[in-house]
Amino acid sequence: MGTDDAWVVRRRVVAHPRLRLFCFPYAGGGATVYRDWPRLVPPDVEVCAIQPPGRESRLGEEGFTRMHDLLPPLAEAIGGLLDVPYVTFGHSLGALVGFELGRHLRRVGGPLPQQLLVSGRRPPHMPGDHDPIHKMDDDHLLETVLELNGTSPEIRQHPELLEFALPLLRADFAISETYSYVPEPPLPCPITAFSGASDPHVTRSEAAAWAEHTSGGFGLRMLPGDHFFLTTAQGQLLTEISDLLTQLGAGDGPAIR
Repeated sequence: MGTDDAWVVRRRVVAHPRLRLFCFPYAGGGATVYRDWPRLVPPDVEVCAIQPPGRESRLGEEGFTRMHDLLPPLAEAIGGLLDVPYVTFGHSLGALVGFELGRHLRRVGGPLPQQLLVSGRRPPHMPGDHDPIHKMDDDHLLETVLELNGTSPEIRQHPELLEFALPLLRADFAISETYSYVPEPPLPCPITAFSGASDPHVTRSEAAAWAEHTSGGFGLRMLPGDHFFLTTAQGQLLTEISDLLTQLGAGDGPAIR
């Protein structure tokens, strides 16, 4: 397997990285979500932001709508970068993608992550409790996304942006909302879940239920903010993540708190 530069935006290239941190975006997001991360994590960690089709530098490409179609090309695209220990982080839809990528790599005999970091997402065995967003008309889809606080309301003023954003959002929500969890043995790598204390979509107990999907240790981190604490509490989030990445080098595991 090689490395597909269309898929992987290496936010910081490290000559001899101790770890690689692969970051998966939320629905409608792209690699720029993680543009500030290299200066906030340990210098021997190479940050690799995933750029799926249909966004930012890949606007002309059609986005995936099903998880099972996404996983094989994603695994192929990052294969050349799995030559050193790595960790995955994903927020919302990205958390689900990171989890299923780990299971896909296990099935095909690929190297597993040292740790799985999941953020702003119910565990995969707990389906969402809202009407399918990907089936809404454009106006209702946009209203629903704006309520999550992850998209600027100013997008309404830019029809040319909406022309690209709405199909991408619809495709990403289709990945999430058509996903059907298939039980497998827990992953052997530790999982740390991050959740916003005021997130109306993920409760503390729901975030804690990610523990069912690992046999390697579990940690829960509650941060201030709603569903997009990823942005509003970025400094605290990156401090927590940096501590975890440093602990990996020292051989320590995550702690619940």
